[in-house]
Amino acid sequence: MSTATVDSVGRGTKASKASKDHKKPTAAALKGAIQLGIGYAVGNLSSKPDRDVLMQDFSVVESVFLPSEGSNLTPAHHFPDFRLKTYAPLAFRYFRELFGIKPDDYLYSICNEPLIELSNPGASSSWFYLTSDDEFIIKTVQHKEAEFLQKLLPGYYMNLNQNPRTLLPKFYGLYCIQCGGVTIRVVVMNNVLPRAMKMHYKYDLKGSSYKRRASRKERVKPCPTFKDLDFQEMHEGLHFDLDTYNALMKTLQRDCRVLESFKIMDYSLLLGIHVLDRKPLVRGNRCDSRKGQKVLYSTALESIQGNVKDPEPVADDDTLGGIPAKHKDESLLIFLGIIDILQSYRFIKKVEHSWKALVHDGDTVSVHRPNFYADRFLKFMGSTVFKKIHPLRGTSSKRKRNSLHASKSASQEILSPQTDKKDEKKAQSMENLDGNCYTSFNQPDLLPQSAVSFESAQNEEEDVENSEDRRASSSTIALDEPLPSLSRSLSDTELDVYLHHTVSPRRPSWS
Repeated sequence: MSTATVDSVGRGTKASKASKDHKKPTAAALKGAIQLGIGYAVGNLSSKPDRDVLMQDFSVVESVFLPSEGSNLTPAHHFPDFRLKTYAPLAFRYFRELFGIKPDDYLYSICNEPLIELSNPGASSSWFYLTSDDEFIIKTVQHKEAEFLQKLLPGYYMNLNQNPRTLLPKFYGLYCIQCGGVTIRVVVMNNVLPRAMKMHYKYDLKGSSYKRRASRKERVKPCPTFKDLDFQEMHEGLHFDLDTYNALMKTLQRDCRVLESFKIMDYSLLLGIHVLDRKPLVRGNRCDSRKGQKVLYSTALESIQGNVKDPEPVADDDTLGGIPAKHKDESLLIFLGIIDILQSYRFIKKVEHSWKALVHDGDTVSVHRPNFYADRFLKFMGSTVFKKIHPLRGTSSKRKRNSLHASKSASQEILSPQTDKKDEKKAQSMENLDGNCYTSFNQPDLLPQSAVSFESAQNEEEDVENSEDRRASSSTIALDEPLPSLSRSLSDTELDVYLHHTVSPRRPSWS
């Protein structure tokens, strides 16, 4: 980089004396240079043959100068002269292909219409631009963040191959624009919160409590971005059905372990909430002239459904890929993604955590060790933010009882009429002996019915099917223990006569 570059990306300052003749480019000129530079870089890739990504491809940086009058390799344009640097072009081409992004669609999304500038609620000095079709976010990053991302690419490549469904940012390109003594570095990512969907609530959540409240300046905005303490005051948790909750938490856990392995911390969960019951869905902000761009795994619902066989996204439905949820009596659509992952636990972050811990509880500040940060983040999301919708109590126990009753009925239907009569007599006689009423006429249980397991019912069915003799004795198996001497000395008919003529209702105490 030349001495005229500025590391505080997006906040370009005056260049050195050698570049005083250059005028500081306007915001419109910078946006135009970004669009033109990305268009040139992607178009230049079309001449390169497809091949496997090699390890050295992650560290490649291609540089080209684009004068306003044009050259043999570059087109003429009406922006100031600028230099374009493209980082790891073949690797990012592979990432775009992995998500089903065709080069023509990518160029159409970014270059067809002017970029839309978005506000930044965070503490960083980054600028955000949104493409007109609502698909991509272009974010300015600092020099250290750009370097860190390039170092992450091999691990990021491996993770995407294993888990294309992820809530981590999906990076589609990394570029550097040097224009008029100003240097900006931009990364192209997926758009987490679709502009076409009204977000009634928006949160930036880290799982910490130290100064995690939206500022007064932020609160007066039309759509403010709240933080952790605000969420706990405004919501009692977002409730999902069991399968959705498990899929969401599994995805978050997997992503956090990946970030922990890269020693990344201080990331956030960007959460957008649309309340379905308030207003009908309005999709007027989405560009109607889009060419059907369909980025795989880009919606919130696609990102957490790892077991879905059909990879085709449903981008044009009314929910725009939101995750259904409940809050009290309100029906919601949830949009979310992990953001700001380019913060590693470097020396400066360790120092920041140390001095913050001196004035506040060290475990509550946002900057922390990557493993502790991931555990605290997951605990907060899984217990405070996201919750399960528990099924009605007794449903499973009723199902078990019904299954047990059905298995008993099926086993009793196999028995012969003579055996049924004999079993009924024995059961009634046992009822007189024990002084208790049994729930099954054909199978007296000495244990409480709640203690009968489904496995015992299955064992009884197997016994019924084995032999006629065991079927006849299975109904009176409870008598075998208290009547060992009688069962050996008396036949079944004599035992029935004996039980029938027994007068005393209490259990005899025989040895």
